[in-house]
Amino acid sequence: MKFEVRDLGRMGYAEAWDLQKEIHAAVAAGCASPHLLLVEHPPVITLGRNAGRDSLLRPDAWYREQGIDLHVIERGGDVTWHGPGQLVGYLIFPVGRKVRQLFRDLEQAIIDVAEGCGVDAASDPELAGVWHGRDKLCAVGLAVRNRVSFHGFALNVNSDLASFDAIVPCGISGRGVTSLARVLGQEQDMEIVKERTIAALADRFSRWPAAAGEAEASCRS
Repeated sequence: MKFEVRDLGRMGYAEAWDLQKEIHAAVAAGCASPHLLLVEHPPVITLGRNAGRDSLLRPDAWYREQGIDLHVIERGGDVTWHGPGQLVGYLIFPVGRKVRQLFRDLEQAIIDVAEGCGVDAASDPELAGVWHGRDKLCAVGLAVRNRVSFHGFALNVNSDLASFDAIVPCGISGRGVTSLARVLGQEQDMEIVKERTIAALADRFSRWPAAAGEAEASCRS
């Protein structure tokens, strides 16, 4: 499966969320090719379908005072933070019933990215995401509607890890978070990480069947 890549640069969460939904509707209708959106967000906290208020360690007013928006969204998982230095990727892919395979291939692609940067990483059979030891390097949270995925992953590249202190990341106690920069001891080139991410996802999803080709023509006519 080939997909179109759009680098959104830095974009507010609500704007990117609306764009996701617009593209998702077109892909689900067969009027657009699969998409990968790459973006960095201003500081924001999102709460997935399984999130509880206990995962927020500050009063709502505190987040507002810090300029951090809170969004309750339709992806799976609990609570996470997004912000500068973190590479967020939204996969808008026709997946049919292969949701577990989507998770496995996405996690493995991020493992490939981390290892390409010189960081040991692995998935966990009991917990979503990609891990360096007991610290989460990349959060993964997806939604599937009309057999097309959206939402995706959040890879900590040069993230301010202190920002995670205001939440229980992904609702998991007793584990930490890390970044490529922390493990490697220096800031990473985000553009290089983006290139590696695109290449790793293209490699993993090249094994998937092609999608949306003939349908696009009928939508344009």
